[in-house]
Amino acid sequence: MANFISPLIAWASGGNLKNWAGNIDYSTRQLFDAASLEQVQNFVKKTGRFKVLGTRHCFNNIADSRDQFLSLQEMDKIVALNAKARTVTVAGRMTYGALAPYLDQQGFALHNLASLPHISVAGACSTGTHGSGEKNGNLSTSVSALEFVNASGDVVQLSRKDNPDIFPGTVVALGALGVITRVTLDVVPTFQMQQYVYENLPFSEMKNHFDAIQSAAYSVSLFTDWKNKNINEVWLKCTMNQGKDYENKPDFFGAKKATKNLHPISGISAENCTEQMGVVGPWYERLPHFKMGFTPSAGAELQSEFYVPRQHAVEAILAVERLNEHVSPLLLIMEIRAIAADDLWMSPCYRQSSITIHFTWKPDWPNVSKVLPLIEQALAPYHPRPHWGKLFTIPPSQLHAEYEKMPDFIKLAKQFDPQGKFRNEFLNKNIFTS
Repeated sequence: MANFISPLIAWASGGNLKNWAGNIDYSTRQLFDAASLEQVQNFVKKTGRFKVLGTRHCFNNIADSRDQFLSLQEMDKIVALNAKARTVTVAGRMTYGALAPYLDQQGFALHNLASLPHISVAGACSTGTHGSGEKNGNLSTSVSALEFVNASGDVVQLSRKDNPDIFPGTVVALGALGVITRVTLDVVPTFQMQQYVYENLPFSEMKNHFDAIQSAAYSVSLFTDWKNKNINEVWLKCTMNQGKDYENKPDFFGAKKATKNLHPISGISAENCTEQMGVVGPWYERLPHFKMGFTPSAGAELQSEFYVPRQHAVEAILAVERLNEHVSPLLLIMEIRAIAADDLWMSPCYRQSSITIHFTWKPDWPNVSKVLPLIEQALAPYHPRPHWGKLFTIPPSQLHAEYEKMPDFIKLAKQFDPQGKFRNEFLNKNIFTS
């Protein structure tokens, strides 16, 4: 696969400003680069409506603006490690791919990472983006303090310790509260990992042993395209103690150990994937699926993802499987993962351990848009919550019904942004509906 090229570079050379997958053309070319906190404050004070332009990994228009964009790419990254408190404070625009090696060199790690490291800390946490592991919370659960600029241009500093009443509403905030300038994350001692991949897990084994499979490693991913009525690949991301269990284990619930590195999508080179075959490596080179510096996943694609309560995992997967003839022709790959519950108001894992059913689609929105309502209808009995940064058609009324803290979040957003400076079409439709 080719090296990853930012869509911002293409825009600077005369093309349209797009998200990284190329399925979204942003609605304005007006972009201001802030190089300091003071510049951010001044921009916010004098600007009517705008959105912050991050790493552009969202597949819907949650980050779009018809008016103006603010970029923080010129600001210092800010890395302040507090070894005693086991925290690190970084600029919101910093990517996990840049942060992780630094932490590892200092003897620390993050408890979880997403499938690709190209995303920014602020953007990932603001949308509830996750990695995997039934005991691991999503990335936003590491956030212990935030600094952001509110609609008046004032700097607001909040923490889990000092503001326990409202802090859970500020972390997964969908860009609705302000411009995130600094984020403080909890860290843990660094650790080594191994990654093993098994092929062709029988569907019956997945149904009968789902909990055992999901608890078999620190992080577990199941990939399928439904073509052979099985799970194509099982990725087991193991701590060193767990990895020893698989060194000489050729069989995993009927799946066979892979004999070479694999990409989740059949026929694509594994060059851009993290090392497998039990090779020992640092946590940040095993927890993601894809390496920094390479095109993530398939490149040109669409993505959707739905969280359902863990207790309904198998029933929800079976509901999707019954739509196989509609889904499979449009699918590049589907991934199933488990995520621990949290207490963050707008997190899809709020007060529920979840499994996520993730669809990586071929870049065919006209047909994908017809299939999504079928999937959402099939999952409706299990109260699905969509990933905030991916494609869905669930109506706002249903979203509001699934988030008991939605009224409190709206009240909080109006407190920090009474005139709706940080709102856009997506937020007005899905959150701030009458």
